[in-house]
Amino acid sequence: MNKNELVSAVAEKAGLSKADASSAVDAVFETIQGELKNGGDIRLVGFGNFSVTRREASKGRNPSTGAEVDIPARNVPKFTAGKGLKDAVN
Repeated sequence: MNKNELVSAVAEKAGLSKADASSAVDAVFETIQGELKNGGDIRLVGFGNFSVTRREASKGRNPSTGAEVDIPARNVPKFTAGKGLKDAVN
């Protein structure tokens, strides 16, 4: 499912126009991004948790040349599925 399909599904389930559903979906994504960017986390009971973890600098290898490459430290987003989502999938 891509974003357009998600917007259509939200519009149908919530009885909204596609424009309103698109605004709602965009607002949810922007809110999640903003909170993670500020170092916070989001906990949605029954769905899952969004958080940011720190990945330290490391050494890697270029697979084609075998040359050693420095991989810089960075923050990476992380999602952990909650019990409700896991149960729904299984």
